[in-house]
Amino acid sequence: MYTRNIYAKAIALAGLLGVALTVPAMAQDAFPSKDITFVVQAAAGGASDRTSRAIASEIEKDLGVSVIVENRPGASGTVAFAHVAEQPADGYTIGFGPVEFAIAEHIGYDFDRADYTYLGQVMNSPVVLAVAANSPYDSLADFIEAAKTTEVSVSNSGAASAFAATAFVLAQMTGAKITPVPFDGGAPAVAAALGNHVDAVTAGAGETAAAFADGSLKVLAIFDENEHPRFPGVKTAAEQGFDLSFGAWGGVYGPAGIPDDVKAILEESIRKAAASQTFLDAVTPAGILPEYKSGDEWKAFVDAEAARYAEVLK
Repeated sequence: MYTRNIYAKAIALAGLLGVALTVPAMAQDAFPSKDITFVVQAAAGGASDRTSRAIASEIEKDLGVSVIVENRPGASGTVAFAHVAEQPADGYTIGFGPVEFAIAEHIGYDFDRADYTYLGQVMNSPVVLAVAANSPYDSLADFIEAAKTTEVSVSNSGAASAFAATAFVLAQMTGAKITPVPFDGGAPAVAAALGNHVDAVTAGAGETAAAFADGSLKVLAIFDENEHPRFPGVKTAAEQGFDLSFGAWGGVYGPAGIPDDVKAILEESIRKAAASQTFLDAVTPAGILPEYKSGDEWKAFVDAEAARYAEVLK
């Protein structure tokens, strides 16, 4: 108020004297100076939500402002993606970008990877095929052989997902009759398998590790190059004769055009969050594998994955 009064008096005096006065611009508040909204494209409870909340909590501690997680499920994530793209490119709205970033454009959704600023990859969750504990299937081969003669239903977290693509390509490779059953998020897709509402589920390791550990799910295969530490004794699909690899990776993004200085602050905070012990403790017990890439590295990876999915899904 004191400074404002000085400027007001100076302007009035300049008017009386008939001279021009240049008033210095008020300094802008340094970023961040208010709450940040973190948009999650899936329902609460799944790997995307768990990862997002763990990263948001660390960003909040690092930057000293509240980071408010907002779940906006729907249309295989594109509801959330479109919402973020429409927000001001000031760094105050960011979101979790899952593997659907490389898929949505290939299956009819209005989605353009150029509409976003890439801030860093933070995780990967290899796709698994799982069935309820009381299922008659005990291996991937059992499941495929049965699906060649009898149509089977396989739930997933959305039509534009790595999980749907896994089942689709598996059916193409083997001649299995697989009917996809999409849900908005991994948690409800897994719940459908647990309740025997579907024959199986393709989901991330993050959504299935707990149910595998307590014996309510049987994991028949891991679609990754390596066996997973949370699924002892479960072979990869390649080890079982089906050379197929898919992962539900994810990172943090914002609208296109975030200024370089703001982007740098967010990138550094995300890098520190992804390396923090708190983040590791939050995600690794659930089967989510920490995997960091910088914003530019992640963008190049997303572009390469999009090219791969263009071939897979054409």
